[in-house]
Amino acid sequence: MLNDTFSPVIHRFVTRHGRAYTAELEREVFSQPQLRAAAALGLPGTPEEVVEAYFRERTQYLEEHPVRVLEGAGALLERLRSTGAQLVCYGGLGRSHFDSHLAPLAEYFDEPRYVCTDAIRPGIREIAEDVFGLRCDQVLFIDDVARVAEVAREVGAAFIGHPTDFEHSFQRQLMREAGVPHVVGSLDEIDERLLRAVDTEAAEGRLWPQVSAGERAPTGA
Repeated sequence: MLNDTFSPVIHRFVTRHGRAYTAELEREVFSQPQLRAAAALGLPGTPEEVVEAYFRERTQYLEEHPVRVLEGAGALLERLRSTGAQLVCYGGLGRSHFDSHLAPLAEYFDEPRYVCTDAIRPGIREIAEDVFGLRCDQVLFIDDVARVAEVAREVGAAFIGHPTDFEHSFQRQLMREAGVPHVVGSLDEIDERLLRAVDTEAAEGRLWPQVSAGERAPTGA
């Protein structure tokens, strides 16, 4: 729903400390609890100190690159709501982040409207079962992080990838490696045709194709 203000900050934060920015680093850091991600960065200081330093870096970054709602977000929520599905927003930051930046779209989401997943990352099973009382194979996640896709595949949840366009990001590559069959470049691409296709594939048990070792699954909706 919001522009990517995490990848650029993490990239700048890591490289400023002299560490290489790699796909493996993204795999170990993205969609992890904050303290676990901080430890994975391998930077000087305790995880708590690294988290504090990261958020100072983020504050500076946001002065020039503020958080904004992505183009097409409202229209996508309209399309999703028209299917009759229940909707919820989630993320690793606290509820105040949702209230500050997505309040104009809050009406589209069902209670609790926002789920903070920092303690349960990535939170797929918890959101499906604990929040909505559904099986994992009854839910669809739309996310920009490949780790969420990996867990979705493990538990049988549907997934549409919308990776960041940040030039140093490895998320599109990691989604290919995870076998994500539907990866889009904009929210407008998540149209009725794609939603129906994903729903049909999930119902027929063929959403996640079998990918042999070293083979990449096709991408593109």
